[in-house]
Amino acid sequence: MARRGKKYREAASKVDRATKLSVADAVKAIKEAKFAKFDESVDVDIRLGVDPRNAEQQVRGTVALPHGTGKTVRVAVFAMGDAAEAAEAAGAEVVGAEDLVAKIKGGFTDFDAAVATPDMMRFVGQVGKILGPRGLMPNPKAGTVTPNVAKVVAELQAGKVEYRLDRTAIIHVGVGRASFEQAHLEENVTALLDAVQAARPAAAKGTYMKSVFISTTMGPGVAINYGS
Repeated sequence: MARRGKKYREAASKVDRATKLSVADAVKAIKEAKFAKFDESVDVDIRLGVDPRNAEQQVRGTVALPHGTGKTVRVAVFAMGDAAEAAEAAGAEVVGAEDLVAKIKGGFTDFDAAVATPDMMRFVGQVGKILGPRGLMPNPKAGTVTPNVAKVVAELQAGKVEYRLDRTAIIHVGVGRASFEQAHLEENVTALLDAVQAARPAAAKGTYMKSVFISTTMGPGVAINYGS
């Protein structure tokens, strides 16, 4: 642990955490500061000036990252008949109806996203307490409750990600890998920030984006001056 701490301190010394940088400079900084031997995830944390307890100030949606996340997305689909067959053809990890609900009740949550046709929600609701806390509950606002499940499966695997406000008014989203080209990471970050800005609730007052930080899995965070 001491060795890891030393590497982190060395990486942190390469960045100025007190200065807000442009998206381009921030991406360059975290790439230069990375030190892990594995291909780290690049994450963005956005602190919003909203009240997460207020239903009128909730922020949630999806954005298609131009260059994906660099991760294999495992999608579970609640569907029957033609929709189920289409989901399987689109590459869904697991497809089912009441049988999938039973499997989840038994402890199965080995997937990254869930999609459902509208008629399946009466079954999906039975496992809401399992899926909800994990951020896996299909939701119309996120586009994951839809008759066209195959299309959503393809979009999720191509780089469409969901962003949502947590209880501390922070949105946390993975936007790629440290090995991504500089320009590709810049475009992914900008796409996310633009989407969150466009989702500003009418009830939000004052400064909306209070802070934006980008970091690799093991590296130090760098502040972004959004709009720079």
